[in-house]
Amino acid sequence: MRALTTLLLWLLSALVLAYLAGCGLAYTWQRALLYYPQPARLVQESIRLTSGDATLQISVRPLAGAPAILYFGGNAEDVSGTLPSLARLFPDHALFLMHYRGYGQSTGTPTEPALHVDARALYEHVRREHTDIKVIGRSLGSGVAVRLASEQAVSRLALVTPYDSIENVAVEHYPWLPVRRLIHDRFDSAAIASRIIAPTTLIAAEHDTLIRPERTAQLAAAFKPGVARLVLIEGAGHNDIGARLAYERALAEALR
Repeated sequence: MRALTTLLLWLLSALVLAYLAGCGLAYTWQRALLYYPQPARLVQESIRLTSGDATLQISVRPLAGAPAILYFGGNAEDVSGTLPSLARLFPDHALFLMHYRGYGQSTGTPTEPALHVDARALYEHVRREHTDIKVIGRSLGSGVAVRLASEQAVSRLALVTPYDSIENVAVEHYPWLPVRRLIHDRFDSAAIASRIIAPTTLIAAEHDTLIRPERTAQLAAAFKPGVARLVLIEGAGHNDIGARLAYERALAEALR
């Protein structure tokens, strides 16, 4: 009996140690699970923008005097590949697509504070020549876009597969971890959505298993009445929503 008790205690201790080790690894490597830097695969016109201690690559389609669109992409997105579709949808807009730190030819390491600083730097750069600025944020980039729109004057805001917070998304995906105690980059968009006054469109994918439509609905509910509308793209998933004609129509309408 004593031997069995000792064995059970040993197994319990081993499980506790393994769990604590897993928590430690998640704490240490969490940003590697959130950010997937991508090279810029398409050769296009781009500019270099200094932001703090980083130099950022911005893929651009210049158009003097036109309304401007700032685009903040997903966590594994090469925004150089997104520029052609935006140029087709918005032929009368200047386009500025940010390669996050560590992505494309941008230097530095991506973190939530750094991405917000960089978004403000891009906004300040663009507003020197463009008075009408609109913003698109996709997936991870929706958190960057929401923060920017809550602090700066933008005329329209479009959020593609957005979340109420990265923290809540992580809790759903890692229910066995104490995510709320471990997480660094929370991107709590719901906490600041009520500050936004620009007309906002949230575009959700019906079959999104990465950022579930419930997370988008929670964000939509955080806006002041009349500011935001929610569009659901039927049959779409997180990664293929951009290929849907209904998505293109919704995005074009959002920034009209």
